[in-house]
Formats: sequence, C-alpha cells, structure tokens
Amino acid sequence: MDQIVFKFKITVLIANAFLVLAVFSHVGLAGDSSVKTETESRPARANPLIISLEGGDIGYPTPYNHYPRGPGLYKMCLIFDSLLERSEKGHVPWLAEKWKISGDGKTFTFKLRKNVKWHDGNMLTSDDVKFSFQYLEKNPPVFDDLSIDGKSIIEKIDIIDTHTIRIRISRPSATFLNKAGRTRIIPKHIWEKVEDPKKFNDPRAVIGCGPYMLKAYNKEQGSYQFVAFRDYWGQKPLVDILQFVPVSDPILAFHAGEIDLAEVAPDLLSRFVGNPEFKIIQNPAFWGYRLIFNLDKRQEFKDKNLRQAFAHAIDKDELIEKVARGAAVPGSGGYLPPDHIWYNKDVKEYNFDINKAKALLRNRTLSFSLTIANTRDEIRIAELIKMSLAKAGVEITIKSVDMKTRDAAVKKGNYEIAVNGHGGFGNDPDMLRTVYSSTRTFDHSPISDSIPGYINPQINGLCEKQSIEMNEMKRKQIIFELQEVIAEEIPQIPLYYTRKYVVYRPSKYDGWKYMFDHHEVTHNKLSYLTKNEGF
Repeated sequence: MDQIVFKFKITVLIANAFLVLAVFSHVGLAGDSSVKTETESRPARANPLIISLEGGDIGYPTPYNHYPRGPGLYKMCLIFDSLLERSEKGHVPWLAEKWKISGDGKTFTFKLRKNVKWHDGNMLTSDDVKFSFQYLEKNPPVFDDLSIDGKSIIEKIDIIDTHTIRIRISRPSATFLNKAGRTRIIPKHIWEKVEDPKKFNDPRAVIGCGPYMLKAYNKEQGSYQFVAFRDYWGQKPLVDILQFVPVSDPILAFHAGEIDLAEVAPDLLSRFVGNPEFKIIQNPAFWGYRLIFNLDKRQEFKDKNLRQAFAHAIDKDELIEKVARGAAVPGSGGYLPPDHIWYNKDVKEYNFDINKAKALLRNRTLSFSLTIANTRDEIRIAELIKMSLAKAGVEITIKSVDMKTRDAAVKKGNYEIAVNGHGGFGNDPDMLRTVYSSTRTFDHSPISDSIPGYINPQINGLCEKQSIEMNEMKRKQIIFELQEVIAEEIPQIPLYYTRKYVVYRPSKYDGWKYMFDHHEVTHNKLSYLTKNEGF
C-alpha cells in the first residue's frame, strides 16, 4: 500500500489557510501579493491533451442552473472565476491580486488584475465585480456565498478605479473574505439585461473569464465538453479538452481507456497496487453521511435521550466495514471530521451499545420512516441501521427515492428521518452555524438544510459568537466548545466520512491537485492548469 499517497499534509495546510484568513481579518494587512501569475510554458505537443472523466447530468453550468451539489458547482467554476481561489495550501489571490481589510473588520478593498478577458473578448473591470455582487445579492444563485442567515450584510460597494473596488459590510464577519472570495464574477454587459437568471440558458449565459469554455452539453446523455480558453489571464490550461462522458461501470471504462481517472473500491485495489502504470491516491475525509432527525414531524426527537439512544444503537464500525469497505472514519458527534484542523477529539462519543440504547429508550416501542436516496450505499446503510435499531426496539420503514427527490425532501422538511451524503465537511467551521443554528433560514442547498424543529439557545449563541470573532485563537476556542455542546445534544448523527481511493495513469496526466478543504481532485480547476510554485 506504499503507493497510496495523500497529496498533501491536510491538517497543516488547513491550519495555514485559516490562520492566513484570521490574520488578515484581525490586523487588516494586505493580501499576499508575493504570489505572482507567472506560469511555466506549456509543454509542446503535436496533439491536444484530452482528459475524459465520468459524466452525468448536473444541469447547465451557470451560477443559477447547475444542480446543487459539488459536481455541478465545480463544473460551473471552470467557466467563472472568483476573487480568490483555493489551492492545496489555502486561499490564494486570483482575480484579486491583493486585498486589505480595515482594522474594524468591516471594509474590504480588492485590487483586481489587469488584462483579464471575458470569453467574448471584452475586458473585465471593477464595474463587472460591483455588478456581480449586486446582481447575486438581488438574485441569489444556487450556492449563495453572500448571504448570512438569508440576508446580505453588504452595506456599500464603491469603485475606486478601473481595477480597485471597496466593499463595506454592516458588522465584522469572520467568514466574509472567504465568502466574497468564492463569489462568481459574471460579465455586466451580458447579465445586466437578464431579468430571470434561472431562465437564462442560451450560449451567452456561459461566457465567463475562467480557464475553460463550454463547447458542448447533452442533458439526456449527461455529457459535457470544455475547451481551454487560450486568452486566459493566469496559469495556462494544460488540458486542452476536458470532457465528461456517460459510463455504465467506471472501473471497466477506466480499464478500457474511456475515462482517465476512476474511484476504486478497497477490495479492487490489488488490481493496481504495484503496477507502475497506475498511481493511487486517497481522498481526505471531507465527504460523508449523516442521519438527520426532523423534530417538527416527530416530536419524540425533542427528547435528547431518544437521540442518544439512536446514537448508541447504530454500529458505525459495521457501516464502515460493510458499506465503505474500510475506506472511511467514524462520524464525530461534534460534526467536524478528524481531518479538519479545528476538530475537537475530546467531544462525547457514542460507542455501539444496544443495552445502553434500550435503557435510554425506557422500554418504549417506536416506529419511524427513514428516507434515503436509492443508491447502493444508502440502501445498504439504511438496511444496517434498520437491523441495529430493531435490536433496541425501534422499527424503521425505509422509503427509497431518487437522489433529487431525497434532496428536495430534506430541503422542504418532508421526512421523519433521512440519510444524506455530501461533501463540504472540510469547509470553514462556520458550517456548524449553517447546520445547527435555529436562527438561520432553511432556504439554501440540501447540503446545509437540516434539523427542522431543533432549537438550542446555547448553540445559537455560540454560533453567533464565533461568526463575528476576528481573533483566530479565540474563535477556535468557541468552535471547540460548540462541538462539545453539539455532541452532548446529538441533534443529528454523523455516520462516517469517506476516504475513498482514486486511480489514474500518470503517463497520461499527473497534474491532479486537491483543494485544502475539499475531497475531490477533479473538482479543482488548478488540476488542469500549469504549475505555479506559489500555489
């Protein structure tokens, strides 16, 4: 197994990323302008480099019409750039070559790069950035990075000059730089005339300033083709054509050369280990499953003893062994996974103990409906949970639906209990607020919507406190305390976080890179660009 490698030291790099953001926020220093856009020359080759990956329909890749999950978001990000980008080392300057934050943490000034072209040849200016922020505020996209609790905290946006913009917010925010940095910049000359962005699906809707342009999209087949934008301002694309194609079996397709990278189950690793033709990497544990309780639908879940009984009655090790085939780590009661730098290892955990579960249930006989997506893993998770809970005296009826239906049910609160699997567990720890605070609105993606009916003033207070704490160490202490309270309350049960294996042929392409807070190399646009030592 010595050929299986992590691409980087994840905890060190996340620590660096959060520290950089915290220092900028606390003392108001300029962003790191030492990271230049100088790039290596693209290797000369006679034929274009074409990389093929597993496809599937995730919608039209505009900020408004992709499906609200990672594969949809990151295809869209190939087309549309943002002020900051995420590398293996943390947040790096992108469309903004540098920035500074005022001492009170409320004013952000961004210096934009010059000579940035839109795909149609027009030049990007401060007008585009100001327009983008205002348009996205008024018309929230699929992933709304500008809102906090459903409301914008932006007070004013001023254009200083053609390539400098200043944003004033209403209160200090520990996460605003991250949010502003991830906001997609769209061309004013196209979108200013668009009244309903969700109905804007013509070719002009996918004109951005990112490294790739959409060449073809087939909704029925779930296929996409992106071509390199040769006038891209930054690191030049190494991959000339990036395409996502439908396959019935990814491993068979990989063996046949139909796709160039595939996820491989642990029991199939022996096919590739020891063969120099292949390289295997293992993802950080930032994708996982959780069991969500709906306290609005079933009032019984307002009893903490019942929630703790569920936690003791579910055998997480069995789920990891029989579903993830060992390529996972148990879910933490405090939500943040062990690979997260602000993970609190000392939170209360719930060992598998049927007798303790029975004692907490106090001989009650209960029955619930469990909603899942009809994927192989979720069906197996549900079956194992059903058998474990039956031993404790709880009857479970499994309701299996397609993934989009399950996501819609989670978003609307139309379930009693649900299993949901998604990424994002490596994100800024403000995600604890978006998941657990009852003061936020439930109108965003199915990834963050959860725990209808759960109200805990202590959790709400800690969530609010950390969100405005600009001192990194003080904020970390609050996050640690918050995890302890969450683990004691156990309003939902994180089941496990996956550490899946990925195989590819380095002779074809060996540029794959992780983002410091994300689990998937194919989602990182830097994976397809020339190397920059600063990144």
